[in-house]
Amino acid sequence: MLNKLAIAGMLLAPLSGAVMAEARNVVLVHGATMDGSGWRAVHDLLQAKGLSVSVVQLPHTSMADDVAATRLVLSQQQGSTVLVGHSYGGAVITEAGTGESVKALVYVAAFQPEPGETLGDLSQRFPVKVSLKMLDNTHFVPAPATYHDSLGADLPVALTDFMSASARPMSVETFGVKLREAAWHTKPSYAIVTTQDRTIAPALQKWMYTRSGAKVTEVASSHMAHISHPQEVAKVIMDAVKAVN
Repeated sequence: MLNKLAIAGMLLAPLSGAVMAEARNVVLVHGATMDGSGWRAVHDLLQAKGLSVSVVQLPHTSMADDVAATRLVLSQQQGSTVLVGHSYGGAVITEAGTGESVKALVYVAAFQPEPGETLGDLSQRFPVKVSLKMLDNTHFVPAPATYHDSLGADLPVALTDFMSASARPMSVETFGVKLREAAWHTKPSYAIVTTQDRTIAPALQKWMYTRSGAKVTEVASSHMAHISHPQEVAKVIMDAVKAVN
């Protein structure tokens, strides 16, 4: 989908340091109204270090279906896995990552709920106004007119225009679903706070990650850090892989 990202990934300098280890698998989970192609540059950086990298394509039909899709990809991994979620994908990995093969979780500007919490509950703690375009009574996409400024202000406008045009409908009901499990209670977690985020407030990110005891890295980025700052995101994932090992 994002051909420019593929080119960017090829041009990025390789990460320093070697992968030392048993954990050879990384599974990447995208956010709401997006798809897995946004992970391309991060995928390429990690793959260049010898890791097996899989990208989940969430169906966005329900949170339960998104969790099931992630668990299906996890079931295909051979050995220990680091599970990574961006934005809404953080809620997905929180519930999907309870299996024994998942050894660490990485949250990239992502929700990190407790059991019994909804994404709506968390969003109300530190509200950020994100304009939505309702497609019917229950489905939405980010409003095209504010997509760039709200989600990807540090990306080229031409890229965010395309991302807006290809946004996948999301159900508002998903944000009212109560989480049943929280893998971060029993697995080490790493988190990236995007300090220029206008989608999930940096204050909310810090509050969640302090609560969970995550190892936090701050990146001066919009909500789309995995696209605008793939080197920094890949490094945090590599840190999680090395710690598992």
